[in-house]
Amino acid sequence: MEQEAARTDRSFHSDAWGRRRILAGLAGALAAPAIAARASTEAWPGDRVTIVTSLPAGSTVDLTTRVYADQLARMWGKPVIVDNRGGGNGVLACQMVARARPDGLTLLATSAMTHAANPSLYERPPYDAVGEFDAVARYGASPFVVMATRGLQADTLAALTAALKARPGDYSFGAGSVPSRLAAELYRQIIGADVVHVGYRGNQAGFPDLVNGRIAFMAVDVVGAKPLVDRGEIAALALSDHERHPGVPEVPTSAEAGLPAYRFSTWSGVYAPKHTPPEIITRIHADMTEAYALPEVRGRILSMGGSQTPPMGPDEFQAFTISEIAAWGRIIRQAGIRIE
Repeated sequence: MEQEAARTDRSFHSDAWGRRRILAGLAGALAAPAIAARASTEAWPGDRVTIVTSLPAGSTVDLTTRVYADQLARMWGKPVIVDNRGGGNGVLACQMVARARPDGLTLLATSAMTHAANPSLYERPPYDAVGEFDAVARYGASPFVVMATRGLQADTLAALTAALKARPGDYSFGAGSVPSRLAAELYRQIIGADVVHVGYRGNQAGFPDLVNGRIAFMAVDVVGAKPLVDRGEIAALALSDHERHPGVPEVPTSAEAGLPAYRFSTWSGVYAPKHTPPEIITRIHADMTEAYALPEVRGRILSMGGSQTPPMGPDEFQAFTISEIAAWGRIIRQAGIRIE
């Protein structure tokens, strides 16, 4: 009897010890990802971080990215390299980053062109703007200025609208980039006017024709439009937003100009390869926000026509990207624009 009790007691303690080992193993397994993530975050950023840009050197996205890169390098104590991979509507840069290891050491600085326009411009998009990237931070946004030739004698947006609708198909608008074309197309679609598109290799190439009256109007982002607005060579009729922009404070908003439905902005932001540890993404956004709060950094960004607000966070930016793909897609499909 006592031997049986002893065996039972030993069996009980053995089972209890076994259960404790199993529970400890499960706890360790559950904790392992968190420990690994914490370790990877603590080890990051390693030797250096590379930010691949989808636009050429000297572009607004490039210049703004370099402002952030300089400050982040000081904060991290590691080099932050800006690698320009412009051309091909940003496809090369996107594919390069999408294929990189998701370790936070290779990032993409890009514009709405790659992550709002391309998904609808291509019949078979060469990358998945949502499925292959994690949003990190949107750090720039710019509305467009609707500019009319002086020869049209349209000093208000309403006057331009009336002139375009009075003579269907007789007038043309110019655009040297996809975002500028879409900004003009959206205006045309809202007012229901038949206007012919004239393409240029860059918006600046179309400025002489706008000034000389060969085209009726253009819609250009604030940075690109500002020189013409400042010189008074064209009629700056409206901003495609509901708030005036400090870069062109004299230009009325679309609501002030009588067309509140006309809201459209291009933007820029940072993405990481899909499955980058969220702790790293959170840190990059937090450090960019801290950098933006510095007067010298914010001043440089604003002088380039950059965003007046701190960088948008990862979750909000991810949702924003999805909504912009849908919004830009509607304009593209209605205009019948396609890249083969």
